[in-house]
This record gives sequence, structure tokens and C-alpha cells, in this order.
Amino acid sequence: MIFKIGGQPQGKGRPRFTRSGHAFTPQATRDYEKLIAEEYKAAKGDTLDGYIKVNIKAYYKIPKATSKEKRGMIERGLLKPAVKPDIDNVIKAILDGLNGVAYHDDNQVVYVDAEKFYADEPCVIVEVSHYE
Repeated sequence: MIFKIGGQPQGKGRPRFTRSGHAFTPQATRDYEKLIAEEYKAAKGDTLDGYIKVNIKAYYKIPKATSKEKRGMIERGLLKPAVKPDIDNVIKAILDGLNGVAYHDDNQVVYVDAEKFYADEPCVIVEVSHYE
């Protein structure tokens, strides 16, 4: 199953704490994880059993102030977005957003491949499949 999450890639936010010490996930992260689940369901994705493989391609918007030279390097795949959010946080947000939707529990995920790119239209393309 391949599906698209529109907008700039987002990472899993760090937990926040109440004054009493109770940890909670930031609202922006909860909203993004909900969007991930909704996009998977809209693509008619099923809940998979067994081992799972996830491929993530995160496309970041090309900055407006990018020179023609750097834009050419981007188009040739020579320049990648070494920007926030970190790829490990993007992976965590995607896996947590798919938890209970694409698979019963994220412990089923045994293989993850993720890469960052520049694009005119920011988005994340995710492929979820059985690992064989």
C-alpha cells in the first residue's frame, strides 16, 4: 500500500510534562499522527498481520532563496535537505501514526527505509507492505 501525506514532513515531538510530572504528546504531533492514519484509511489500506516493511520518502519544500546553481544540484539529486526534523523523528511519527491502523502494533515493523529529498510540493510518500 502506497499513500501520500500532504504538507511539510513533521517529526515526532518530544513529550511534554505537566506540573505534576505526567507526560503527554504535544497537540501538533497528535494531529499529524491522526492525519497519517486518515490518509492511510483513505487509500483503502488494510490492517496487516505478520512482519511489516515501511519505506518513507520525505519531500521538503525547496527554500525560496535557493540559487539557480543549488536548484540544479537539487534536480540532479546532489543536494539533500539536511534540515529539521531529523529523519528518525519523521520515522517515529509515521510509525506511531500507522500503529493500530496499518498494523496491530509497531513491534511488527522489522524493516524501515527512509530518505529525505527536496521538491516543489512538500509531502511524505509512505509504502507499507509485508516483509518477506
